Amino acid sequence: MAPPDVAVKEIPTSTDTKQIVNDFSIQIATVNGSGSQTANLILLRSIFGMGIPVSGKNMFPSNIAGLPTWFTIRANKDGYVARKKEVDFLVAMNPETAREDVLTLKPNAAVIYDEPLNLSTLRDDLTYYPVPFNKLVQGVCKPPKLRVLVRNMIYDGVLAQLLGIDRRGMEQALEKQLGRKPKAVELNQEALDVGFQYAEQHFEKGDPYRVEPLDKTAGKILIEGNAAAAIGSLMAGVTVVTWYPITPSSSLCETLIDYLREYRVDKETGKATFAVVQAEDEIAAVGMAIGAGWAGARSMTSTSGPGISLMGEFAGLAYYGEIPTVIFDVQRVGPSTGLPTRTAQGDILTTAFLSHGDTRHLMLFPSSVEECYSMGMEAFDLAERFQTPVFVMSDLDLGMNTWMSDEFEYPTKPIDRGKVLDKPTLDRIGKFGRYHDVDGDGVPYRTIPGDEMPAYFLRGSGHNEWAQYSERPDDYLQNVDRIGKKFETARDWLPAPVVEINRRASIGFIAYGTSHWAVVESRDQLNDEVDLETSYYRVCAYPFRTALESFIDRHERVYVVEQNRDAQMLSLMKLELTPEHVSRLRSVLHYSGLPIDARSITDEVLLQEGYRVRKTEKASVGLAPDAGTGGGGVGLRDSSDARTKEES
Repeated sequence: MAPPDVAVKEIPTSTDTKQIVNDFSIQIATVNGSGSQTANLILLRSIFGMGIPVSGKNMFPSNIAGLPTWFTIRANKDGYVARKKEVDFLVAMNPETAREDVLTLKPNAAVIYDEPLNLSTLRDDLTYYPVPFNKLVQGVCKPPKLRVLVRNMIYDGVLAQLLGIDRRGMEQALEKQLGRKPKAVELNQEALDVGFQYAEQHFEKGDPYRVEPLDKTAGKILIEGNAAAAIGSLMAGVTVVTWYPITPSSSLCETLIDYLREYRVDKETGKATFAVVQAEDEIAAVGMAIGAGWAGARSMTSTSGPGISLMGEFAGLAYYGEIPTVIFDVQRVGPSTGLPTRTAQGDILTTAFLSHGDTRHLMLFPSSVEECYSMGMEAFDLAERFQTPVFVMSDLDLGMNTWMSDEFEYPTKPIDRGKVLDKPTLDRIGKFGRYHDVDGDGVPYRTIPGDEMPAYFLRGSGHNEWAQYSERPDDYLQNVDRIGKKFETARDWLPAPVVEINRRASIGFIAYGTSHWAVVESRDQLNDEVDLETSYYRVCAYPFRTALESFIDRHERVYVVEQNRDAQMLSLMKLELTPEHVSRLRSVLHYSGLPIDARSITDEVLLQEGYRVRKTEKASVGLAPDAGTGGGGVGLRDSSDARTKEES
């Protein structure tokens, strides 16, 4: 008996007038260096200001100017913020890509385009809105150099009229973006008005997309992950920042420097209470951060994959010498130079074991700008608590794109500097050994130069528990085994995984970082389209907690979703799990450089589950499996080391 098809939503024809409200994506295709980012952010903020959940993603070239760039805004009433695979509304401003941009659209999409491009001849299943941008901008702006920048605001005005975006809200967004430049505000406001009026006078609404006010953004902010991490570092008490510019991490330290200059200058003396050094390369940057950590400062650097590769030897020194520092890795596509302005989760394995010999590093995996802030703070406490480098593994999508967030909470708990030796502790233990495990947790006591406590000689060569030079095998074994114990102790101190257990699910998801947002949406797609219920385990840190084993035990198959080719997180799990656990794991991999989308996850899971996936012009839709893959409940095991929500 042939398996029945699931219900497939009818694709609207060109005569379908059903409105699609607060659920679409806009893609703006321009040229890098044309000043379009201001117009794009004003558009994003205008929709956000109407109470509609939004996200903004910028795909730009790695050169300075002249190559294509695309900015995508997603508005979604249900709060989905992952990249949407389909484009609903295209603004085609770049002659080099306009044809391809139009040909890849789904049927019934809408296109605003520069009139001379004559794109309406390419397809007859789209709605077109040709706009004479050059002609319109001449009436707004006389200087030819400014016209290139100001013409972008015209498409904002056209979109405002066609989609129903509140004009007052757009004016407020403009003032927020350019408020310190009154003449620029006036000029761009005129361009907005010209675009709005032109659309009002020349276009009859032919597409189904529009916005209506909601109340889902109250109390929320828009911010980039790098800026959030900078604020977290500031709140953590960072005093030494050593860095080397590299895309996509540069804006983290650049933003932090601005905050330090504003909040960390002594008001009485006018002197800075911080130190910032732009190093000659990543090797020098991490070396200085480690030196500052040894001296007692809260230190950090930020980098991306190529910088991580260069930092290997120094990372080994900090690991073996047990020196705290924080390293933000805003990941991009590799290897080598790779695609510097595309996103990936490709540094997981490299970073976990960075350096030669037996090294294992603590890693945190923020999935949101809120966690860039909170984990950015927590990383400094963990680095000093465990006297080791801590890596905060962000990515380009999170670090450089604009995300919606609740306002950040002001920290209330005191800074944790870990086991810093003081007089009462020295009296208790009797003798100071820098690498002596007094408490049995693998973490020794440390002293800071100038604190009048016993000194020691730091070395990256062999040493015993008293920090004396030694090549004795037993001293080496004792030392590296103690550091291994410290790594085990850290498991229960790191951020706990976030776990959602569905008692009816035989299928589970594991994800981390920005893959989280696509997984959230994919789970809903699977449930809506084929009644496939799932559980979810979001990894927040490495080393893993024992809750990971418990989660796998509850499910027949578990899909590990990540943005790299080689299943790096799954490979880390294989090193710690039993063969029985490993046999239940499957991979869903996305590594094109574009942020991962829900549709791609859904399609891959359906295929691996034995469903036939029928491609439609609108999306891919799952059909019932050829063989039974549904499952009943799986026995539950209690787990106390995860943030868990169960659905009965």
